[in-house]
Amino acid sequence: MKITCVETARLKKGLTVHAGSIGWLWVRIHTDEGLIGLGETYPHPASEQAVVLERLAALLIGRDPLAIEKIWSDLFLEVSYSGWAGAEMRAISAIDIALWDLLGQACGKPIHQLLGGACRSSIPVYNTCYDHLDFLSQPVELAASLREMGVQAMKIWPFDPIARETCGQRISAGQIRQGLAGLEAIRAEFGGSMDVAMEFHGYWSLPCAMEIARALEPLEPMWLEEMLPQDNLAAYAQLASSTRLPLCLSERLMTIWQYRDLLETRAARILMPDLAWCGGFTQARKIAALGEAHYLPVAPHNCGGPVLHWASAHFAAAIPNMRILETVRRHYLDEYSGLLDRQLIPAGGFLPVPEGAGLGVRLDEDRLRGADVEVRRFPQA
Repeated sequence: MKITCVETARLKKGLTVHAGSIGWLWVRIHTDEGLIGLGETYPHPASEQAVVLERLAALLIGRDPLAIEKIWSDLFLEVSYSGWAGAEMRAISAIDIALWDLLGQACGKPIHQLLGGACRSSIPVYNTCYDHLDFLSQPVELAASLREMGVQAMKIWPFDPIARETCGQRISAGQIRQGLAGLEAIRAEFGGSMDVAMEFHGYWSLPCAMEIARALEPLEPMWLEEMLPQDNLAAYAQLASSTRLPLCLSERLMTIWQYRDLLETRAARILMPDLAWCGGFTQARKIAALGEAHYLPVAPHNCGGPVLHWASAHFAAAIPNMRILETVRRHYLDEYSGLLDRQLIPAGGFLPVPEGAGLGVRLDEDRLRGADVEVRRFPQA
C-alpha cells in the first residue's frame, strides 16, 4: 500500500471557546488501495494547512502509510530546523492520527486494539462547561443538568475574568471570594457528589496562583489546571510545593521530550496531552507510558473537533493509567452535528469504547461538498 494524495478540508466557520473563534483542519491520506485515513488538528487551520501541504505532504507521497514511526521521525526532522512546537507539531499530529486510522482499516481492527487493547469497558468523562448554561451565573443549574445526564464531573474557569482585569498580576480578597462563589454554590447543593476541576488557562503569576490555590483547598476541587503559563516548569514546581491540591498539566506541552521535562520537576500529578497537538497517537502513547512509570494518571485534553473526540476515546480506552476524559456537551450534541457519519455520546457519565476499523468514523461526504468547506490536495488534481 502506498500514499497517493494528501487532502485537507476545513470549515470556514468553527466554534467559540475562551480564547475566541477556532477552527478545525481535517487531513485525509489517500492510498492506492482505496483506503483513506482521517486526522484532525486545530485551532488555526490556515496555518496548519500550510504546513501539511507545503512542508510535509511531499514527504508522504509514495510512502508505505503503515511505517508510522519512521514517517513520524522524518516529518519531525523536516520541521526541526525552524522549531517544531507550534503549527508544525499540530500538522504532524493530524497526519499521525490519519496514519493510525489507516493502520486500523488495513488490519480490520479499532485503534484501541492496536494500542494494546481496551483496558476498560467504558470511559469515564467530565464536562468542560462551554455550555448553554453559564457557570458564572448558573453554577448550580449547570451542575444539576449534567447530573441529570449522569455526568458527575465538570470543569469551570471562574477566575479568568479577574485575570483579564488584572493581567494575572494581582488579586484581592474580594476577587478571590468572587472566584470561589460558583464552586461554593455547587458544594453547598451537591456536596462531594459532583467533582469540579478548576481551569486557569495559564493566566496567573506565581504569587497569585499560590494565593488562589490556598483559598481553594477547603473546597477540594478535582484539580488545578494550567494556573501558570507552560513556559517555566520550575515555577510549577514551586506552585506544587505550596499546595496539597493536584496540578494538571498540560495540553500545551508537545512530545515526550517536553513531558520528560515536566516530569523531572515533579510538579504535575495529572498529565493532559492533546492528541491533535502533542504528536498524535505515536507521541501520546509514549507520554502515557512516561506517566505510568511515575505512577501518574492521564486525563486527555479533548476540546477540539469531532475527529479528535473519537481519537481521544480510542486513546482513553487503551491506556492503563487513564483517569478521566474531557468532553464538551455543547460540542457533541450541537457543533459536531452533521459532520461525521456516526455520533459518540456519553451515557450515564461514560463514553462507549469505539467500535469499527481504525477510528471507526468517517466525515460526511455531503457535508464536505458544502460551500463553507475548503478542500485542497497535494498533488493537485
